[in-house]
Amino acid sequence: MKYAIHKIHPELLEDKIDYRFSMMNGSFGDVLITDWESVSAVLDLPDDNDRHVLAAAIKGGAQSLKIFNLKDFPKTKLENFGIELVHLDEFLLNQLDLSPSLVL
Repeated sequence: MKYAIHKIHPELLEDKIDYRFSMMNGSFGDVLITDWESVSAVLDLPDDNDRHVLAAAIKGGAQSLKIFNLKDFPKTKLENFGIELVHLDEFLLNQLDLSPSLVL
């Protein structure tokens, strides 16, 4: 996640990235997934750089992945793990329909 923060915000200094990382972790309780590396090593995806995402979803018992790059996560690769693929735009629009005031 720190790598992603740095990639999205290259202007941030390391201490600011550490702060943002700790704030994100503190805001979402039990979402930090550990020990995903062994799962990642045996996964086969079109982009090897995405294996950690699926590995964390498997280790965390996720029911779905909400992402933009659907092509990098073929349905056949996720079906074995009971994970549904949802485009992030679709997810956000569904949330807006369910609870407009909260989303806004």
